[in-house]
Amino acid sequence: MKVLNLECKHQHVFEGWFGSEDDFVSQQERGLIECPVCGNATIAKRLSAPRLNLGAQPVPAAESVPPSSAEAAQPGGPYSTNTALVGAADPEFAKAWMEMAKRVLANTTDVGDKFAEEARKIHYGETAERSIRGRASREQTLELLEEGIAVMPLPLPEALKGPLQ
Repeated sequence: MKVLNLECKHQHVFEGWFGSEDDFVSQQERGLIECPVCGNATIAKRLSAPRLNLGAQPVPAAESVPPSSAEAAQPGGPYSTNTALVGAADPEFAKAWMEMAKRVLANTTDVGDKFAEEARKIHYGETAERSIRGRASREQTLELLEEGIAVMPLPLPEALKGPLQ
């Protein structure tokens, strides 16, 4: 298993796990790797220290004590939920953005490519009001705004849209 430190063009830093260097290169060439924060697919490897497994080493008694609850609650602590974002330009901002994106996904209906059509139906009272998300071209978005329909582009990483493993 190869663990790489990766960075997108917006300087979000995250880890990627690959079977080999060739797996990383292959996935990158096919556009399968994207930033978990912004969804950008322009990814570069960062320098990382190698980890060598030289056999089982006894754990000193001082290190075997679990962290206190105060230590565990610290950002980046051992129980942190944002390990993929460690080292991002502003980890607190990245964490807040990911939480907001998850909330948007949980509380909206995905209407796919019919976003502009559904937004108009809701705006003009042709269908029940609800929170929606989907895809619209730049032109469609500008048309909706000109009609007085409040919309906001919000790029969401594909990784958030599917089940997390």
